[in-house]
Parts: sequence; C-alpha cells; structure tokens
Amino acid sequence: MQYFEEEIEGIDGSRAKFVGYSLDNSEEVVPDRVRPSVLVIPGGGYEMTSDREAEPIAVQFLAAGYNAFVLRYSCWPSVYPTALVEAAEAMKRIREHADQWHVDPKAISIMGFSAGGHLAANLATTAGDQDLRAHGYDPDAVRPDGLMLGYPVITSGPLAHRGSIDHLLGDKKEDPEALEAVSIEKHIDSKTPPVFVWHTMEDGLVPPENTLMLVEACKQAGVSVEAHLFPHGGHGLGLGTEETAWQGTNGIEPCVQIWPRLAAAWIRRTFRGQGEPAV
Repeated sequence: MQYFEEEIEGIDGSRAKFVGYSLDNSEEVVPDRVRPSVLVIPGGGYEMTSDREAEPIAVQFLAAGYNAFVLRYSCWPSVYPTALVEAAEAMKRIREHADQWHVDPKAISIMGFSAGGHLAANLATTAGDQDLRAHGYDPDAVRPDGLMLGYPVITSGPLAHRGSIDHLLGDKKEDPEALEAVSIEKHIDSKTPPVFVWHTMEDGLVPPENTLMLVEACKQAGVSVEAHLFPHGGHGLGLGTEETAWQGTNGIEPCVQIWPRLAAAWIRRTFRGQGEPAV
C-alpha cells in the first residue's frame, strides 16, 4: 500500500493535512487495476477535525477494496471559503495522480461527517462554484463523482447547527447573502452527483431534518439519492463501534454499525454495476 502525507496551503496562510492510502496492485490478480476512491472529510463544527471520523473511516473503505484519502482542512479562525478551496485542491491532486495511486478518475466520491458533510456537499454541489472560480479552480473539474454523508450539516436556516455555520462564516454569520450561499439544500441541481446519506432520528445536535431537506432537494432535482435513517443514536457516532466511540465508550450504537457495508455496496453499484463487495 502507498501511504503519504502532504500539506495544502490555505488561502489565508493556514495549513491543511492531506493523507492518502492507495492499495497496491498485484501481478497475481489485476496488475493494472484502478479503483473507486473516497475522500474522507471529518466533522468538528468547523472548529476542528475529529480523529474519530478520519483514519477509522478510511480503513473501512480500504477493507472494501477502495482507495481512501483524508483531508484535515483548516478550521476556525479560518473562514469560508478556505476549507472549500482546500477540498478542491485535494480532489485536484487525486485526479492528477490517478495513475500513480491506481484511482479510477471517474469514480471518486467525497464522504463528509457533520460539518465535514457540509464541506463535502459544498464541493459536490454548485453552492461554491463562484468562489472556486475566483481562486483558480474549474468547479466541474474538482466536483466529485459521488457524495456520501453521515449526519451532515446541510441548512443555514432555522434548523441549522448554528455553531458550524457561525464558525464557517465568522463575521458574516448574520449576512443573509452569505447564509444563502452556504445553505446546501438551495443549491442542489443537475450537476449534483449521486448521493448516499445516513442520519439518526435521535440526533439532538444536527437535526435529522437537515438530511430530509437534502433528500427532498435531490428528489426535486432528479438526483439519485440513497438515504438511511436509523432510529437510535446521538450525533457524531462515526462507525458506531468501540473503535470510534468517545473515550472508547460513548457512541456505541449497534443499529448504525451496518452503514459502512451499505456505503461500500452503494459505491460498487454506482460505479461498477456489481453486487455486494465481500467485506
């Protein structure tokens, strides 16, 4: 396996960390194989990036036979669009190094959790296109081929996770135009790639209505969406196992533990037209 760590310089002088896990090919199997890949975007309220939603998630996709990358993007006091531009740069690097990293350049998904879900959706939809162009990126060239989300922050409206939106916008947190620009459900259109999303109905931090708004917007725009709403569990569950539980105990939720398998199968069907992966 190829493993690397790189820095991405933020537009405000901050530094993001970009980590890659690329599975090696084998002469015994398929020597020139290219794989679907996933760029993982941890959550953390745009204040930090959670360890629990970084490498443990990447390892799950590696086990399913996909390459994985993790972006530890710049957070507060960095504000919009710093993290968005870093995500665009990460996607650009994955596509530019597709041959080296055995990546299928037409099967790259982005998976974000909580505030990281907002960032992932910001890149996958047209919400940030104008800002990306202003910083030298072609939005269509860095848009992922699939959007995968876990308990995402979607709206900046009444049901928003206000802490995430406030840290994202900084001094513009009350600016109606800025709020409109980052309210993802208002920017779903034909350019939005297929969506996989999961949430828990008991999430008291990011209301599940965020995901329901996303689903409805996808339906109206004719965007393929697979959504899983689990009955139990609070916010920030990660894998829902001891591996990602807070301090090893808080956040073990059996009903959500199936989601990595569901996600791996969604990737397989979306990009390969095959059945369930053997995981």
